[in-house]
Amino acid sequence: MQVFDTLQELGHEQVVLCSDPITGLRAIVAIHNTSLGPALGGTRMWSYASDADAITDALRLSRGMTYKAAVSGVNLGGGKAVIIGNPHKDKSEGLFRAYGRFVETLRGRYITAEDVGTSVRDMEWIRMETRFVTGVGGNGGSGDPSPVTALGVYSGMKAAAKKVYGSDSLSGKRVVVQGAGNVATYLVQSLAKEGAHVFVSDIYAEKAEALAASTGATVIAPEAVFTTPCDIFSPNALGAILNDETIPQLTCAIVAGGANNQLKEERKHAEALRDRAIMYAPDYVINAGGLMNVASEVDGYNRDKVMRQAESIYDITMNILNIAAERNILTIEASNAIAEDRIMKMRHVHGNYIGTPSIRGER
Repeated sequence: MQVFDTLQELGHEQVVLCSDPITGLRAIVAIHNTSLGPALGGTRMWSYASDADAITDALRLSRGMTYKAAVSGVNLGGGKAVIIGNPHKDKSEGLFRAYGRFVETLRGRYITAEDVGTSVRDMEWIRMETRFVTGVGGNGGSGDPSPVTALGVYSGMKAAAKKVYGSDSLSGKRVVVQGAGNVATYLVQSLAKEGAHVFVSDIYAEKAEALAASTGATVIAPEAVFTTPCDIFSPNALGAILNDETIPQLTCAIVAGGANNQLKEERKHAEALRDRAIMYAPDYVINAGGLMNVASEVDGYNRDKVMRQAESIYDITMNILNIAAERNILTIEASNAIAEDRIMKMRHVHGNYIGTPSIRGER
């Protein structure tokens, strides 16, 4: 990887490598764009095959956060961090507090939150070392953002159904949900309540089985998620799952899920979906509920307001789908255009966010 070439290509402002041998911390913080405000994005903990893979994930995820904030009207920039390690074996208080110290040195240019492989408990450890963390429990914190993320995905899915089927009702629709984590759990609950026929899968079989038992969903094998006949495919695990190999296997009319960076190659694979008459609801649009949730903490958390914002993802998604149809462009092109227009105008007004001095004693 030619790091600086990649940073320039994707438009990143800053990448920070964090290392603490005593606690075992190896982390990457990627700040993509701060035209709209400080960069906010979760910290992911994952066992990456290589350092290059970890950097690539941080870069792609942080760029997605910039576009997510811009298109959803949130006054924040895009950032993301990854910690290299096994989230089931390598966590410790020392590791997350060491990481929190690195976040503190960025003076608020980056605000973190939970993501895949991290939890509210981990955020509380980080909070011991920096105030630049959201999603913590108690003391005005919002806690787990998963219910709000799921509400946004559900709302965006209904908008896509309205565009494709003429009705936003999901009753009777066959929905394949990839992943049985927190977001998928709340999403499946909503789908089951509406009367959809849900098929759920996860690489951890016990999670899929528990979710199916509590909701009436049907468990399918991980390798069957792309081939199981369905109306809607909902990816809610890791990214890059829509690619040359998987797209030809899909039988659905809609892709709408909470996973980030679902398209392995954005334009190429968005076109491949369109060529197969599959409506793609841009992931960073419909999964923006989590960002709305943690962003609310900046101005004082208001749960009712956040839930209304997440429900508004229905209208945001519908607007994007309508623009794509009117202009005969890809749905991802439509959402990108809206985001880039807002970023360009606000960069003119604000420039880059320079951060704030740390306040002694404040955490």
